[in-house]
Amino acid sequence: MNRAIKVTGGNLTWEDWDGPGTPPADHVEIEVVWTAINRADLMQRAGLYPPPPGASDILGLEVSGRIASVGSGVSRFQPGDEVCALLTGGGYATRVVVPEVQVLPVPKGLSLEKAVAIPEVFATAWLNLYYEAQLKPGERVLLHAAASGLGTAVIQLATAFGNPVFATAGDDAKLETCRKLGASGVWNRNQGSFVDAVKHWGGVDMVLDPVGGSYIAEDQRVLNVDGRIVLIGLMGGRMSEVDLGLMLVKRQRLIGSTLRSRTVKDKGDVMQALYRHVWPLLSAGQIEPIIDSAWPIEQLEEAMAYVGENKNTGKVLLQIAG
Repeated sequence: MNRAIKVTGGNLTWEDWDGPGTPPADHVEIEVVWTAINRADLMQRAGLYPPPPGASDILGLEVSGRIASVGSGVSRFQPGDEVCALLTGGGYATRVVVPEVQVLPVPKGLSLEKAVAIPEVFATAWLNLYYEAQLKPGERVLLHAAASGLGTAVIQLATAFGNPVFATAGDDAKLETCRKLGASGVWNRNQGSFVDAVKHWGGVDMVLDPVGGSYIAEDQRVLNVDGRIVLIGLMGGRMSEVDLGLMLVKRQRLIGSTLRSRTVKDKGDVMQALYRHVWPLLSAGQIEPIIDSAWPIEQLEEAMAYVGENKNTGKVLLQIAG
């Protein structure tokens, strides 16, 4: 019997479940070994971020494991292959069915445990840095909440591709980790506004902002001409003041971006870009997924509380099987 996390009134239970069924054409079924927590999971649990139409209502946006079965038309994988996958939902379970194009082989030299920390954060990083913001070599990035799983991926990825990063976070130890990963400027948000520090650093061409709220107005003040703000979250609230005069004169762009609701083709394109450009760096050890801690799925409640309190630096993993 398969098992999955069920959310009832905000409560979490690890229950027997019928399973995802036989994979349709161009899909694979994965026997899940590891999954991971993303902030979207916390939001969905709280009723603030429902899954897109047609997606599983089970939490979990990424997994690693072994191919259990394949649908017709699948050519790249066969049962037993070790893989990691980007999901629209369904990861907090013993099995999941996912389109083949959202699945990649585990990078050479990496374990299933390491591999599960790759799909969501590196796909999000690539999408927003090099698709939405169209960063060119040498352009500079301001990154908020920089010690998160996503933040640690962004710092490494941007630095590897020639884009210096200024990182903000609320803890000096986290900022030291950001420096070690390649950030050349840092700021503790508890010391007040980041604006003067970023201007002194030289300003930025892009802001990757999971905070929103009052941060947007400050983001605008540090953008160079033709700068882009890519908004990917609302940790600081959904209402903000925007200086339209500054936006007009400096040709600024404010871009809203989510990964989960994109089409299968879009997600497949991002995953193939990762396979071409990022997988070699992972296999060579030039960059790596940063893991904070690993918890058994039965301790999901405690693990989610840990993430909710911003205690983690890097990814928080959940073990489904041995």
